[in-house]
Amino acid sequence: MARVLTEVGVVGLGTMGAGIAEVLARAGLSVTAVDVDEAAVARGRGHVEQSTGKALARGKLDAAERDTILGRIRFATSMEELSRAELVVEAVPERMELKRDIFSTLDKICPPDTILATNTSSLSVTEISVATGRPSKVIGMHFFNPAPVMKLVEIVRTVVTEPSVVEDVEALAARLGKVDVTIGDKAGFIANALLFGYLNHAVAMYENRYASREDIDAAMRLGCGLPMGPLALMDLIGLDTAYEILDTMYRQSRDRLHAPTPVIKQMVTAGLLGRKSGRGFYTYAGRDSAEVVPDAHTPAPGGATEGAREVRTVGVVGSGTMATGIVEVLARGGYDVRFVARSPEKVETVGRELARSLEKQVQRGRLDGAERDAALARVAGTTSLDDLAERDLVIEAIAESLPVKEALFENLGEIAKPGAVLATTTSSLPVIECARASGRPEDVVGMHFFNPAQVMRLVEVVSTISTAPDVAATAHAVSERLGKHAVSCADRAGFVVNALLFPYLNDAVRMLEAHYATADDIDAAMKVGCGYPMGPFELLDVVGLDVALAIERELYAEFREPGFAPAPLLEHLVTAGYLGRKTGRGFRDHARR
Repeated sequence: MARVLTEVGVVGLGTMGAGIAEVLARAGLSVTAVDVDEAAVARGRGHVEQSTGKALARGKLDAAERDTILGRIRFATSMEELSRAELVVEAVPERMELKRDIFSTLDKICPPDTILATNTSSLSVTEISVATGRPSKVIGMHFFNPAPVMKLVEIVRTVVTEPSVVEDVEALAARLGKVDVTIGDKAGFIANALLFGYLNHAVAMYENRYASREDIDAAMRLGCGLPMGPLALMDLIGLDTAYEILDTMYRQSRDRLHAPTPVIKQMVTAGLLGRKSGRGFYTYAGRDSAEVVPDAHTPAPGGATEGAREVRTVGVVGSGTMATGIVEVLARGGYDVRFVARSPEKVETVGRELARSLEKQVQRGRLDGAERDAALARVAGTTSLDDLAERDLVIEAIAESLPVKEALFENLGEIAKPGAVLATTTSSLPVIECARASGRPEDVVGMHFFNPAQVMRLVEVVSTISTAPDVAATAHAVSERLGKHAVSCADRAGFVVNALLFPYLNDAVRMLEAHYATADDIDAAMKVGCGYPMGPFELLDVVGLDVALAIERELYAEFREPGFAPAPLLEHLVTAGYLGRKTGRGFRDHARR
């Protein structure tokens, strides 16, 4: 049975350490908080007072509760004050030699049964533990910043950590109101191993000038529902901190996807550390400010739509969910829309689905009856591509098959009037192949809508090496009129979102495949620790494992990056027919739910 701890200590009172001290005190424990000198202690006390003061102002604490919490924390400058602690959490900077020195000192001061925990986010807990004479009593207890708010704690056991120590720390995490995941000692643990690979990839995308910082961040926020874009998150974390974590992970794993992108080191050397220095990928109003201010790299308003061709009439080819959603969005945006389906029955189906969807919007108060009727009046269906001959813009939304799309674009190139823009909604296939097939490649652009098109605000505007500037501008202008946020990128596998999302999902599958953590723990780590709307395995089951595998194969074929090769477990599940929610089973069994 787990011990009920009452006397605990914290070493290091930066933002994280002070937050951990507050969390422990809030749970009713007596806390001794230690830092190197009076100035550091004063800063730590200030962090706790400021944090609890905010909670008081928001009504989450009353004055008496705040006083009680502050009264439970004793501040000190000597680790000798920890001689009665039952557990000590170390939260000093991520330097191995510093942590080992502290653990060696704690080993001499604390009783033999005291648990020594490190809050490291990336260093080897095992290497820290052997600086003591009690490695079996050493464990990782990785809180997330800010500790009073973030619910996740990664509990990291080494190969020699005693089961009773793990049990005691798990019980403490529950007492603190945290969600814990218990894992082995591996570089980055769960959350950082998955998060920082993704962040590093995003920085490489920016460094290669594939897309702007604003477009990369907007794409991941709007396309994946993430709370922050990757470059803004790097600025929040601190580029120096990010570099240390990536470098540590690379030295342990030798996975080149964790090798810090060179520009990170260059920015750190130049003092561009992110919010803490007032400038990183973005420029801020001042040190430690969250307010982004314009700089030399800020795009000019309206620049992306400059020179756009006039579009009054639009054609849509396709009758599936995506095509129907695009038809609805265009009609609500005021465009005259004609869609092409394979048969009269398909035309009727699209009409019914469109009417049903618009009626739902009326029932939810998002449209009135007159707006619904006007939108429906703007739409007509047909089975003949020839009926698109006079359209200003034609958007293809058919099956994700390159031969099928090439045949369609060959026809559209002959049918569409001169000057008409031809767009493909492909999410992974080369736009240039469609452009070549059309015989008029300068008129072809990618307009990758996200599903459901009625809800998702993002459109990736994909230019090939042949796309005319006014064609890309037209795609931006149409997106803007539809209330969408368009981002610009070049014709490359995965574009922005899929190129960043699917390697992260593949890394999660590899982590599960290696039996490092369960699907439930990995999902919890990313949702609770990183604020993701869905865990990787939840998302894979929704997207479809076959779809994920096809995209990952495209990425691997284009980039030849070994780390992008689809995880064998994913390939095996697809071979077995376990495709996710659509078949009732993927990484989880949905048939029983």
